[in-house]
Amino acid sequence: SLRSALAKEDITRLYQHQAEGLSRFRNGENVVIATPTASGKSLIYNLALVELLSKEKNGHGLYLFPLKALAQDQYQAFVSFNQELPSELQLEAAVYDGDTPPSRRRRIKENLPHLIISNPDMLHASILPYHPKWCRFFSELRYVVLDEVHTYRGVLGAHVSCMLRRLLRICEHYGSRPVFLC
Repeated sequence: SLRSALAKEDITRLYQHQAEGLSRFRNGENVVIATPTASGKSLIYNLALVELLSKEKNGHGLYLFPLKALAQDQYQAFVSFNQELPSELQLEAAVYDGDTPPSRRRRIKENLPHLIISNPDMLHASILPYHPKWCRFFSELRYVVLDEVHTYRGVLGAHVSCMLRRLLRICEHYGSRPVFLC
């Protein structure tokens, strides 16, 4: 099913870094992929998410982007990718950031999508402190993407590092151990 969806996008083969990244992810390894812009990194994490959640329907993924505009762009790219998939593989996704209206935030928490797209600040300020309200999400979190990882350095990098440790502690508290793809 995935191959035929990719063929619709004129993708007949994966690049070496895509195939290797997916292989390592399938083995449960945390993966960092460092390639130039527009080299197909997004395809790696979208394919990994679809593969994983096709086996675990109750699982969830979290994509973190440093900028809200980038998150919106990647959300649109995911929606386009998702629409090419057969209906049994299609996933629900939602953006949960500072621009998301409160009523929409409530609906997202009540009806968790397979994928939440956000940013580190929103995770730090509006999700992690309220983890009991997100317990189902954390208990079923299987996969975290941290995009543009090279931007997290200095004070910001230290902050994100602490926030990710906190995320892992909360996941462990709820019995999950997500795999990271950066």
